[in-house]
Amino acid sequence: MKNGKIGVTTENIFPVIKKFLYSDHEIFLRELISNAVDATQKLKTLSSIGEAKGDLGDVTIRVAADKEKKTLTVTDRGVGMTAEEVDKYINQIAFSGAEEFMEKYKNQAIIGHFGLGFYSAFMVSDKVEIFTKSYKEGSKTVHWSCTGSPEFEMEETDEARDRGTTIVLHLSEDSLEYAEDAQVEALLKKYCRFLPVPIAFGKVKEWKDGKYVDTDKDNIINNVEPLWTRKPADITEEQYKEFYRELYPMSDEPLFSIHLNIDYPFHLTGILYFPKIHNNFEIQKNKIQLYSNQVYVTDQVEGIVPEYLTLLHGVIDSPDIPLNVSRSYLQSDANVKKISSYITRKVADRLQELFSTMRSDYEAKWDDLKIFIQYGILTDEKFFGGSLKDIRTARPLVEIPILRKDFIIDAYQLYQARIVGADAILLIAAALEQDKCNELTEKAHELGLEVLLEIHNTEELSYINEEIDMIGVNNRNLGTFFTDVENSFRLAKQLPQDSVLVSESGISNPEIVKRLRTAGFRGFLIGETLMKTEHPGETLQNFLQSMQSVSYTHLTLPDE
Repeated sequence: MKNGKIGVTTENIFPVIKKFLYSDHEIFLRELISNAVDATQKLKTLSSIGEAKGDLGDVTIRVAADKEKKTLTVTDRGVGMTAEEVDKYINQIAFSGAEEFMEKYKNQAIIGHFGLGFYSAFMVSDKVEIFTKSYKEGSKTVHWSCTGSPEFEMEETDEARDRGTTIVLHLSEDSLEYAEDAQVEALLKKYCRFLPVPIAFGKVKEWKDGKYVDTDKDNIINNVEPLWTRKPADITEEQYKEFYRELYPMSDEPLFSIHLNIDYPFHLTGILYFPKIHNNFEIQKNKIQLYSNQVYVTDQVEGIVPEYLTLLHGVIDSPDIPLNVSRSYLQSDANVKKISSYITRKVADRLQELFSTMRSDYEAKWDDLKIFIQYGILTDEKFFGGSLKDIRTARPLVEIPILRKDFIIDAYQLYQARIVGADAILLIAAALEQDKCNELTEKAHELGLEVLLEIHNTEELSYINEEIDMIGVNNRNLGTFFTDVENSFRLAKQLPQDSVLVSESGISNPEIVKRLRTAGFRGFLIGETLMKTEHPGETLQNFLQSMQSVSYTHLTLPDE
């Protein structure tokens, strides 16, 4: 029997662990299962190079909850530990066995880098026991126990046990929910459903004699080879759809998928789906699941993909993102920024591929795609070529009104516009339900912002009402992106002539402005003509000089 103190830097480490190690206490199960997977993967690696002898046999990880005993048990048949290894990896907090193993056996799929992972068990336990036996010949069973203080007990025994490790959590009174079968199975399916080692929780049940009874078949809760781990060439379109149904059982069939697979300069795999949008913005974000070596991390991926791409569904798996990922980490890490750029490029490439090789299919799905694509084009800085910083920069330099020409879909964007100094905002009929458009108009007026309503066709005339300050006609078809300035002339006679009318896009010379002026337009959004020139300021000055004989209101925006 060995008694001792765990090697920590403070006597108060356990209260800290219990309360603050992770914000969500349920994470403890993910950590313990991940360690069990680690141990199993280590054994497979050692077996493959001849260091572990004999048949590995069944390597299923088994989880058992006992409501009466108030325990939760995790058992693996991995490498196990000797007494010396327990002393090294358990009794010295924050020393990562996985990390050391990774250094010795590089290029192996080990989840790794846990450090304090095992000690997350004390967030929900009054006592933790370890029973472990190393794969090494002649090893004895080691029993370790700790009651949530730096003191522990450890002894070697002659007890006949199988290779591997069993961890028994004696749950605290405020954590007895983790002895409930339903709660444990829910957590396993949330965090462990795609781990690469089979995980069994009880037995498959069947209905017999008026009740459910256990069968002899293990209840395996995970898919050890999820679709994103396979080569795209080996996957059929139906399999992509089937995997989507596995992820989102109640959702409509996706429009199409994007398979991610890169191993340099970072490692990333995954599958993203364009969901069916139904031509509105009643969309659930945070449907992309982030994994690290098939371990679930989070569905908050705003730092990894641009905001508009959070509308996508699917999975991203990267070992370069740690399990304890934080928002500050996502914002600062260089690999994360590279991942974001890669995903954006892959989405753009996929859209281009569909447009070029499957044009009819692309056009058939356009009503579902267009709002998503337009939102991305007009809100992503790389596509759009502008940001709110531009308004902040321009505001103290000019006295003329500034329009936030953006894809406005939510009231928070109106507050943003007001804060940075904009005077007016653009509402695009094609992107909004009519009720939502009216709601945003009312809120804009409350904030002292004027509203420019953009329409493109006769079907959108119904959006016009007396609350609208300006009516814009977009000459660019947002479905095809074809620009035809004649669109303004076609709609001019159907617009209220007492309103301020604005023509948008395709305005390239003063003669067009003169014609539009005659048709009743008093405002003009000009962007592409100016921004494609080497000296936009000079081009604008020349344009204005040629218009001296014409009285008009001129709005310029570099965003077409």
